[in-house]
Amino acid sequence: LHSTERSCLLRELHRFESIAIAQEKLEVAPPSPGQLRHVFFHNALPFVGFGFLDNAIMIAAGTQIELSIGVVLGISTMAGNLAGYVEALASRLGLSIPDLTPKQADMWQTRLSAHLGKAIGVTIGCILGMFPLLFFGEEEEKLEEK
Repeated sequence: LHSTERSCLLRELHRFESIAIAQEKLEVAPPSPGQLRHVFFHNALPFVGFGFLDNAIMIAAGTQIELSIGVVLGISTMAGNLAGYVEALASRLGLSIPDLTPKQADMWQTRLSAHLGKAIGVTIGCILGMFPLLFFGEEEEKLEEK
């Protein structure tokens, strides 16, 4: 960088530092109910997808995965982690990040809303992912008839 560019950069860094120091001294209002709902849904929706996929895959193919690949590799069906893929997909589909300051994001209300969203989301997803069980009863009845 040239000397003029360095001085400009240094000036901006000092300005940014003074803004950051001023923000630390200011009291930050807790997140609004709307922001907390946004945090809740931002955390719940990917976990609905994760719970659904995890339960549906494990119910439909879990036994075969366990007996074939799991035995060879010495792993169980729970070794895979879909959460990262589902969160990335939700992000690509436009699930926006809640607009919170760092202090608001660290407040207990926000953390509680995020954890509740994840817990409720994965519960709903797991319940929805149990749909393959609707088809297993029919197969067992057919086998019993033969």
